[in-house]
Amino acid sequence: MDTVIDSIDKAAPWLGGRSFDDWKAEFDDRGFVIIENVLSADELTAIRTALAPYIDGGKSGRNDFEGYRTNRVYAMLAKSPVFADLAIHPLALAFAEAELGPTCLLSACLAINLHPGETVQPWHFDDSGGPRPRKATGVSAFWAFDETTELNGATEVIPGSHLWGEVAIDGAIAPESFTDPTLRDGKGDPGARSDAVKLVMPAGSLAIAKGTLVHRGGANRSDRPRLIITPQYCAGWVRQLENMVLAVPPDIAATLPERARELIGYSIHPPFMGYVDGVHPKRGLPGRGG
Repeated sequence: MDTVIDSIDKAAPWLGGRSFDDWKAEFDDRGFVIIENVLSADELTAIRTALAPYIDGGKSGRNDFEGYRTNRVYAMLAKSPVFADLAIHPLALAFAEAELGPTCLLSACLAINLHPGETVQPWHFDDSGGPRPRKATGVSAFWAFDETTELNGATEVIPGSHLWGEVAIDGAIAPESFTDPTLRDGKGDPGARSDAVKLVMPAGSLAIAKGTLVHRGGANRSDRPRLIITPQYCAGWVRQLENMVLAVPPDIAATLPERARELIGYSIHPPFMGYVDGVHPKRGLPGRGG
């Protein structure tokens, strides 16, 4: 397993001449950063091609939080090795490991395709870990596969909200966000805020946010879908959002890059969290016993 310093060194080509410490200071202050034009046109095409068989048949939103005009693709590392490469991209890992430590895990990795007419999500944050304010236990990466704009549903964030305590805000996630299909009917946008910022960026760009940052998916008022892929990372001792060991069958996991295997759970958080029958979990993979 690489050290955090190794990850930072590997991220250098995408830092635009700024030091990682400078980027990290912005990350700590605002709760997010945007780094533009990280993926090449060829990389975007390869990933879109791998996603194409799944995106139209992805799970449609079942509630206001998921979005009734949004479809999602889960278990992505089981579908193509290009998604593992995205999850272990040095730039995303540099921030995840600097925040969460080198034993961090991949908590979720999904594609989110917002169709025209989708409404805003409720305000929420992605991690958990006790009363706020507190240190983040997660980091979310947002890879833009379409240009994200003011009109097509760019993710909205509230800068500095990762430092908030337990604050009630209008338009925040609530139990009815998952149960009431009429929640938005004729109600406009009760969560509209003057201090919110939209993560507007070209296709191929990366936004990275602390798990404690308050954010929401925007409304798509354009005439085209808006696609992002979001690998989300958690500290090594936190339960993952998606059960990656079941989502990625062992025969596929055995073929992934070592760092990707570690991220989905074939790893140990010191001193021995994650063992299987008293030994390292990777020894249970095909061809890796003993």
